[in-house]
Amino acid sequence: MKNDISTRLTTDTSYLFQLIGDVLKGEIKVPQFQRNFIWGEDQALELLDSIANGYPIGSLLLWRTKEKLSAERNIGDFHLPKTDDMSPVNYVLDGQQRLTVIFSCLGASETDEGFCAGYDLEKEVFIEYKPGETELSTFNLRKIFKTTDLLNYRAAIQTLPDHTKLQSRLDDIIAAFTTYRIPVVVLKELKIDEVCPIFERINSSGTRLSTYDLMVAATWNQGFDLNERVSDVLQELQSKGYSEADRSTILKIFSAIHLGSIKEKTLKSLRDLGTPEMDALIAESRESIKRSVDFLSTTFGVRSWDFLSYEAILIILSFVYHNKKEFNQAEANRIKKWFWRCSFGERYKVGGEHFVSNDLSKVKDFILSGVGDESDFGSILKPADWSKISFRSNVSRPRALILAMAERGPRNLTNGVAIDTESALSAFNKKEYHHFYPRAHVKSVYPGEDSNVLGNIIFITANSNKVILDRSPSLYVPEIVTNLGDQSDAVFSSNLLPLPGQFDYKNSTFSQFLAARGNMLTDYTQSLVK
Repeated sequence: MKNDISTRLTTDTSYLFQLIGDVLKGEIKVPQFQRNFIWGEDQALELLDSIANGYPIGSLLLWRTKEKLSAERNIGDFHLPKTDDMSPVNYVLDGQQRLTVIFSCLGASETDEGFCAGYDLEKEVFIEYKPGETELSTFNLRKIFKTTDLLNYRAAIQTLPDHTKLQSRLDDIIAAFTTYRIPVVVLKELKIDEVCPIFERINSSGTRLSTYDLMVAATWNQGFDLNERVSDVLQELQSKGYSEADRSTILKIFSAIHLGSIKEKTLKSLRDLGTPEMDALIAESRESIKRSVDFLSTTFGVRSWDFLSYEAILIILSFVYHNKKEFNQAEANRIKKWFWRCSFGERYKVGGEHFVSNDLSKVKDFILSGVGDESDFGSILKPADWSKISFRSNVSRPRALILAMAERGPRNLTNGVAIDTESALSAFNKKEYHHFYPRAHVKSVYPGEDSNVLGNIIFITANSNKVILDRSPSLYVPEIVTNLGDQSDAVFSSNLLPLPGQFDYKNSTFSQFLAARGNMLTDYTQSLVK
């Protein structure tokens, strides 16, 4: 059989203390193409409980080689010893998360950082052992393979009233961990290009590898690290607020620019590129991404990754920028039509990679050549919709509403001072957005009606919101109008609120307000696409 590696693997079982010893000697390391430690506390404690009960936790897959990987990571937060160039090293291909928990909880020193676990001898449960823990009946598992520390702890619990019972439970835990063995499979004498396909197929740890993880593994070599290249791109976007963009989004942009598609099967074919070709593609893509981020920031006020309605917008716009470096006024206007329609119309809510891939050329043709009907990209909300759609920060329409209101140049209701929208849009901070009809007031006076709808959201500073508190607009609006004087209409208009001279705030109901404001919001968003 082609590439048969069965003759180059061995299987054995190792005690936990043997694995920990190999880690401490630098004989087990994590290759750079592995992902970071991502397990949570519950997963770590569950693993320890499985070991204590003698349950199988899966095998470890190691790659034993003298080939030195130039950028290897330590185990979790722990810095490991260096080994000489002649000594073979076992690189972890599968089991990194489990090995990290085992080393952190059982092999690290008590003063080391990183996750630490204890066993509550009274309740017979595993818990996170935090620095400064004083409960004597809680056994720090980091003592288990350290003879002196363990003997001292045994002596200490003799002072407890129920020491006989606790001692028995301690003995059981020690026996469980000192006799537990893990199956270990070792691959020998394989090259990196043979190892990566094996790594790609592994999914026994229960935490699925993403396409990005697999591409990092599949493209890794001594001179190229995709993860580092993507980090460099994100670092350049930090000043624009986009350094937190998903790494997979950046990878999809590479694929869109080079292959005209972000479908998973197409994207994975990037692995066929050599290092010079990948570096050239990344350099080319970096410029398109930077231009896209600049346009989104200056034109729409999207000054943070948090405010972008969909990753597809950055992917597609970067693809268009790859085809043309600068836009004329007509092309820029068509970008605006597309942006507002797909944001308010939730164009990329469903459909996934196939839908976005098909939109790459469709949007490009629309923006650069005016081909197609702009209404295909989504519709603007109708007046009644604003009173039905909830304001939630993780969906596109609320984000689009905030951007649209910022475009208007809102002024603070209580004093008429211009709101610093650049600061407010630097992150999705709800302190800057409040309900015109306070939630407590709506709940009290209009039970059954939802106050947290788009039509009830305005820009207002946290301090000014304290002036309004939970009062009805029938009470606080007249005060505001008096304070603002002849500026009141301009201030209310800047917030897309019905003008006090044209709307009876004192006697109108919440639903009447939403109906009036819904008309204004629809008219305004229509103007954005015209």
